[in-house]
Parts: sequence; structure tokens; C-alpha cells
Amino acid sequence: MQIFQLLLPLLFVCNLFAYPNYSDAIKVKKIYPMGERIYQKRCHTINVKQYKEYNTLLEAIQKGVCKELSPRYQEALALYLWDHKDQKLTRKHYPSLSVNHTQKCPVCGMFLYKYPRWVSMIEYKNGKKFYFDGLKDMFKYYFEHPQNIKGMFTRDYYTQETIAVRDAYLVLGSNVYGPMGNEFIAFSTQKSAQHFLFDHKAKKIVRLNDITKKMVYKLDE
Repeated sequence: MQIFQLLLPLLFVCNLFAYPNYSDAIKVKKIYPMGERIYQKRCHTINVKQYKEYNTLLEAIQKGVCKELSPRYQEALALYLWDHKDQKLTRKHYPSLSVNHTQKCPVCGMFLYKYPRWVSMIEYKNGKKFYFDGLKDMFKYYFEHPQNIKGMFTRDYYTQETIAVRDAYLVLGSNVYGPMGNEFIAFSTQKSAQHFLFDHKAKKIVRLNDITKKMVYKLDE
């Protein structure tokens, strides 16, 4: 009994830095998005590959450039970096998807500021940008004006970070609706898209090259 009492503080310290045992759903929906935001905005200089264990990474974050973060944010950042250490983590600079109170969707005429989480955008090589109230209307415009496109952008449904549509995983047939009803739901990773598909009884995941004009208009049926 005395030995156990002596070891108890040591066990507590060890557990303090142990790898957290969260469910995949909690990680994908809450922890990873939080950690990614912190990484992109405040701590993007960390080189996760120099750490051999999760504990040493977390300790470095606590003592290093991100020591001003709360323990909750430190853990979210460490988990995001550790679980994505085999992926190329880069700071991407995408156009802003912010809109003002006068901008309307060129397809349906809806005011965009009312639905900021759904705003998507096409940027053309001549500098013109067109904003939409969702990917569905954006794709309708895309199929009518497919030439000289520089890029298309939307928001990750979970993180609300801007992502390039060419890199996105798009979920179809879920029980989550956008401002114009059935909608493409975008994610930056396949894992996030798969979790959403199972959680919201969706039908399938597609990429940009899979999308057809018929598929887009079928969402209105």
C-alpha cells in the first residue's frame, strides 16, 4: 500500500502526458479542426517530424512558441500535428470568402451574407470573382461558363476553413441541407467526408472530376 502511495504521483505525471484516447468522431469533428486552426494561424513553424513521441511534442508545445495557449488548445494542436505527421502540412493562402450585405448569388439571387458557412466562389483568370450560396449553384454557373477559370473555393463543413474545390471530397445525398435544399457538402480530407457520410446517412463521396451537369441539376428534384 505504501509503495502504491509513493508511485501515485509518478503515475499521475505519466498520465498527464499520455496520448489522449478520444473517439475518431470527436477527433474529426472537434479536435482536428481546432488544432488545424491553431497551427495555421499561430504555430505553423513547428516541425512535427523532429519528435519521436507524442509526449515530447506536447511538452515542446507547452514550453515553446505556443506556450501562451490554454492546455486544451495545446492538446488539440499536438493531436492534430501528431496524427497528421505523415501528411505534408503547409500553410495555404486562399482567397477570402467574405461577402457584404449587398452581394447576391448570380444563379438564384439570394443574399449571401445570410448563409456565410455555405459561400463558395469561382475566380477567373481575368480577376473576376463570383460568389454563390452553395456548391450546387456554383456548379450550375461553372457548367455554363467553364472557360478560363483560375480556381474554385468553398468551406470545409466541419472546420469552416477555405479549401480548393479541386482538392475537396464532396458528399452527396445527406440529411443536411443548404440554403437551396440538397447540396454538395465539402471536406478537406476523405476521412472527414466518410465520417459525415455515415453520421448523416449520405449516399456517396465524389471529387470535382466526377461531377456532371446532370448530377448537379438532379439535386433540385
